[in-house]
Amino acid sequence: MTDTSNAPYAFEGLDRVIHEKARLGIMTSLISHPKGLAFTDLKKLCDLTDGNLSRHISVLQEAGLINVKKGYLNNKPHTTCALTAKGKKQFLKYLDVLEGIVENANATAKSLKATNRKPA
Repeated sequence: MTDTSNAPYAFEGLDRVIHEKARLGIMTSLISHPKGLAFTDLKKLCDLTDGNLSRHISVLQEAGLINVKKGYLNNKPHTTCALTAKGKKQFLKYLDVLEGIVENANATAKSLKATNRKPA
């Protein structure tokens, strides 16, 4: 890894697996539902197609961030997804980094506004 002390806007702490829009939605949905969510519920919450959701679930599962349980409910296929302990830890770390970025950007924007300066 490179030294980012001179590159504060490299955002090295942003996890590329999580940062993709659909996967960020999936992870946010799952952290809000500790017992997990059914595939159909995730599909609705994240506004994804079956194929898109399946692909993003595979990426998150391969990274060890979510567990996928397949079975049957009322004789119909039923898939449930939930965060792993690693997934929860990694997502909370990601949110901390993102929060720092937002705080720094807000501070800069407020400073510019207070001095009536325009961004460089």
